[in-house]
Amino acid sequence: MIDLKTPAEIQRMHVTGRFVAEVLSEVGRLADVGVNLLDLEHHARGMIKRRGAESCYWDYAPSFGHGPFRNVICLSVNDAVLHGLPHDYTLRDGDVLSADLAVSIDGWAADSAYTIVVGTAAEEDLRLIRATEEALEAAIEVARPGNRLGDISAAIWAVARDHGYPVNTEFGGHGIGRTMHEELHVPNKGRAGRGLKLRPGLTLALEPWFARTTDRIIYDDDGWTIRSADGSRTAHSEHTIAITEDAPLVLTRREEEMSSPGR
Repeated sequence: MIDLKTPAEIQRMHVTGRFVAEVLSEVGRLADVGVNLLDLEHHARGMIKRRGAESCYWDYAPSFGHGPFRNVICLSVNDAVLHGLPHDYTLRDGDVLSADLAVSIDGWAADSAYTIVVGTAAEEDLRLIRATEEALEAAIEVARPGNRLGDISAAIWAVARDHGYPVNTEFGGHGIGRTMHEELHVPNKGRAGRGLKLRPGLTLALEPWFARTTDRIIYDDDGWTIRSADGSRTAHSEHTIAITEDAPLVLTRREEEMSSPGR
């Protein structure tokens, strides 16, 4: 059953979303050449504990993972893009790092991700990251009452197509609210005008992710980390949003995004 949220419930999700944004911003600030992924994991753990929040990842055990997941943040490097298991790896100059975080506060969840380059950035990596960010903003823009779920998927796909990136449809966005994953799968490729009609109170995590030259994925032996099948680099952008009577409300916008032109 699809659970439409009241304005008061959306505000409670917004509290969680602001905290998710804070943690991700801090992880991005700390990520640098010579920093170990486990240090970032433990820093995120500390922030979550001090806030009295609850990780949505800890003990997460879906059918595709070698669960349960025993970390609070997904950290995916270079050709890894989703569910990256934090491990003993020291970041190197030019690494592409995707950080994905979902927590719950007082029973309400929020989920967000973004990708950065550590140290010296290659233009092709920046272009890939920008494409996921543009796709996310395009998806948010059409998340309005009266539009359909397919409009969101089509908006993401159009940006990927314009940039020349293939799109995988096995993993995408999802409903969110009282739990990290609620009903509704939001593919990153689809047809406009199709699917569920969007209504105020619907809360979604939208997450375009692209690999540079393939739409196929492989799994690491850890059973979690998902990589591009051809080893090409990847990027991932995600926000939790609420559909309202007016404009879509982004619940996980980071401070550095809000200070950027056009945000």
